[in-house]
Amino acid sequence: MNQPITRDEMLGTLESMLEAQLRALRGLRGKKPPKPLDGREGRRMSNLAIVENILRDAGLPLHINEVIARAARDHGRTLKRESIVSALTKKVLDRQTFRRTGPNIFALLENQENQP
Repeated sequence: MNQPITRDEMLGTLESMLEAQLRALRGLRGKKPPKPLDGREGRRMSNLAIVENILRDAGLPLHINEVIARAARDHGRTLKRESIVSALTKKVLDRQTFRRTGPNIFALLENQENQP
């Protein structure tokens, strides 16, 4: 039941932790990271919109740890693993936007013809 963590999972987790620590330090200095916008003036993107953008940019399925690391790196957003997996799973079950290609590996439905 307990599977050993892979190297990529460990690196993704460490990267997310370090980025969160860096944001906290910058916050103490008064520097705030720019808020991700969805193209409409002053509106923040939802977590699922960020995941959708990440998967679209990648063009291939990604493990949730990689999605979380890219969200922190590219969007300055810390995603909670359990929450985002739950939200993605609901969309997968409803056949909306996302599909699952493996354990905790997600892709966009629109890329289905190009990927396994």
